[in-house]
Amino acid sequence: MTLRRPRLLSARAMPLRMTATAALLAAGAIVAVPQLAAQVFSGHNSDAPVDYAADRIELQDKQDRVILSGNVDVRQGELELRAARTVVNFTNKGSMQIQRITASGGVVVTRGDERATGDVGIYDFNKKIITMTGNATLKRGNGDTLRGGRFVIDLNTGVSSASGGRVSGTFTVPKQN
Repeated sequence: MTLRRPRLLSARAMPLRMTATAALLAAGAIVAVPQLAAQVFSGHNSDAPVDYAADRIELQDKQDRVILSGNVDVRQGELELRAARTVVNFTNKGSMQIQRITASGGVVVTRGDERATGDVGIYDFNKKIITMTGNATLKRGNGDTLRGGRFVIDLNTGVSSASGGRVSGTFTVPKQN
């Protein structure tokens, strides 16, 4: 995975989207289990190049990290992450190979009509897992919402789970004729 600079886009001009291919578990399952799972981010190419834009960049070569701050936008394929600040950890073996992105400050991860938010977001490139913590929410379309202290989104399987205190949410119901 190589880090590269995209064409310049303002944070406000960049649309944020994420798509999902499966529904949340049935409402009855929420009561029965301490974790709620959903299949999301199915088909995401976690090997795609990572583009970024920010107001400021600081390369800390000896620590093998890059700090992006101010209106940070990170994009990998259709997956987009927006935050106030990110720390990008990498290995340097001829080129920068991303290991992990830790985002903080109003973190929003989107793809298609899904949106995950939290105080902190961690994208582990080796495990292909995104973890959202602190006031975490997952919203799909115009209605389905899930809230919890922590979400773990496995990009390998497309399965997401919520935990951390009481998990709550809202499901939309189709209108009957």
